[in-house]
Amino acid sequence: MTEQKSVKALPACPVETTLTLIGDKWKVLILRDLLTGTKRFGELKKSIGSVSQKVLTTQLRAMEENGLLTRTVYAEVPPRVEYTLTALGKSLHPILDAMRDFGETYQNSQH
Repeated sequence: MTEQKSVKALPACPVETTLTLIGDKWKVLILRDLLTGTKRFGELKKSIGSVSQKVLTTQLRAMEENGLLTRTVYAEVPPRVEYTLTALGKSLHPILDAMRDFGETYQNSQH
C-alpha cells in the first residue's frame, strides 16, 4: 500500500520553486557530493564537515521526499544506507556547474 503525501503548494515562480527545493546550503553541498556517484551517510558527513548528524538526516529526508535522491537500505549488520541522485536530482548538474564557475571567478577576482 502506498501512502499519499500531502504536497505543499509550489510557488508560481520557477526560480522560487528551485530555491524551495535546493535553496539551503547543506542541500547544495549534498548535491555536489552525490553528482560524482552514490555515497553513504558517513561519506557525506565527512565531506560536508560542519553539518550535524541531525541536520544532515533532515536534509536527506527532505530531498528524498522531493524526489531528488533515493535512499537504499541494505539488510546487513551493521545496516548500510546509500544515497543516489535520481534523474531529477542529476538534472541540477548545470546549476551546480554554474555555481562552481561563479565561485571560482569570484575567488580569483578577490586576489
